Amino acid sequence: MGLFKKNPFGHILFIKKWLIRIMGVITHQRYKGFNKLEIEGSDIIRSLPDKNVLFVSNHQTYFADVVAMFHVFNASLSGRIDSIKNVGYLWNPKLNVYYVAAAETMKKSLLTKVMAYAGSVSIERTWRAEGKEVKRQVKMSDITNIGTALNDGWVITFPQGTTTPWKPLRKGTAHIIKRYKPVVVPVVIDGFRRSFDKKGLRVKKKGILQSMVIKEPLEFDYENESVDSIIEKLEYAIEQHPSFLKVIPKEELLAYEEENQKRRFRAPSS
Repeated sequence: MGLFKKNPFGHILFIKKWLIRIMGVITHQRYKGFNKLEIEGSDIIRSLPDKNVLFVSNHQTYFADVVAMFHVFNASLSGRIDSIKNVGYLWNPKLNVYYVAAAETMKKSLLTKVMAYAGSVSIERTWRAEGKEVKRQVKMSDITNIGTALNDGWVITFPQGTTTPWKPLRKGTAHIIKRYKPVVVPVVIDGFRRSFDKKGLRVKKKGILQSMVIKEPLEFDYENESVDSIIEKLEYAIEQHPSFLKVIPKEELLAYEEENQKRRFRAPSS
């Protein structure tokens, strides 16, 4: 790799590699020390093509979710089996991994700008801006940028556009799937909103059992399947379809956070 080789967004890969290494070392203990991350599906990661893969996930914090995925994806590609043990897997990270994030969020501080350089595909939200509800047209340049990232590698997206559970999925994700025909891999995470603050920067509680399940790629009829059908498949796959709520008694929903506090593990003394 040339010292000044760039990706399609103009980011120097040498710099991106070192950012991922440094941030990976700093954040590793969040998933393998203070808390424990249980992983399923590392074999699926290793079976994927090098590009045009779209990971679709539920969302619990602004940054901790995607940082965990960077760890899991690179550990899996390095041969770890459902584990992120030994952070050495970040010495040669996969550099064509991107994640979709709100441009407004990624411009807020030096830290978010650094994280953006490490892999953000920043888009303008059509439904919210500066904490207020808005309605505006999707920018075609945003769609094109996501397509550029897919053509170069893997893209992580959180189609609910919010960390609040059970919210409807944004239909833009379905349009991207129909247009670019990527391999679509569902990811289901849990435990992150109990471990971290909303931004995912501060450890809120230690000893929390986190989980990440990587599922088999979904099958679509890219040409003929409707947007609504694609959205419904995604909702079921990331376990955010409204039907999941119907089987949960109201009392359990009200006690959701309290009950999940019990999903803890006792950290080893070593």
